[in-house]
Formats: sequence, C-alpha cells, structure tokens
Amino acid sequence: MAKNTSSSAFRKIDIDQYNEDNFKEDEAESSGPTGPDEGEISLKLVLGNAPLGSSSQQVKDNALAITLKVLLAIKSAQIEEAVGNLSRDDIDILMKYIYRGFEYPSEGSSGHLLLWHEKAYNIGGSGSIVRVLSDRMRV
Repeated sequence: MAKNTSSSAFRKIDIDQYNEDNFKEDEAESSGPTGPDEGEISLKLVLGNAPLGSSSQQVKDNALAITLKVLLAIKSAQIEEAVGNLSRDDIDILMKYIYRGFEYPSEGSSGHLLLWHEKAYNIGGSGSIVRVLSDRMRV
C-alpha cells in the first residue's frame, strides 16, 4: 500500500508539455529555411534534379526523402507563392512527390502535404493529377 506523504515534488513537472494537442506550429517551422527565397530555391532545385528516368529505387527513395524535407520546411503561408513560381512540368513533378509522401506518412506530414496538394491543384488543375496517375500506370 502506498504511503500518504505531503510531498509535492512530483507537481513540479509540467506534464502538459508532453501533450500532443499543445504542439506549437511556430516552433516546428523555425527549423526550416530562414528566408522565403531559400525555400523556393530549394524546391526548384529538388524538383529540377528529380530522378525521373532512374531505375534505382534507392535513388528515388533518397530524392523523396530530401524533397519531403524541403516541402515540410516551407511554412504554410509561403506555399502558394512557391507553387506559383513553378513551371507546369515542375508542378507535375511536385504532385508526384506529394502522392509519394502520402504513401509514407510521418508525424504531421499529411496535413502539410494536403496544403501543398491544394495549392498545386489550384495552379495545375486536374490535368496535373491525371498526368501523375497515368504516369504511375505506365510504371
């Protein structure tokens, strides 16, 4: 049986900091690019160097991991501007990475990828989705 003590030492620990509902978006996004131009430059770089014709799955998986880091590092408010500066081909490649990201979700990635999908869809339209899906059928 437990002893009844008047010790309140256990109350000095703030257990609310471990609650998932108290997640602060500003803290998570502070580790991303320091300026809006850095995120756009990184995005254009990873999309421009996508290993589309590669037969190595390891190369494709590495490119996906890097691209997802870039996508998740760009703040929500900067997504529309970043997508607006992409070409049609880059938007199609972006959609491919978004759908691949949905296949391998990580903590908090799905909601952020949905924002990317919405903005990419607004620019690329349903044609972008059809091109991505038809490309998957050929592979």
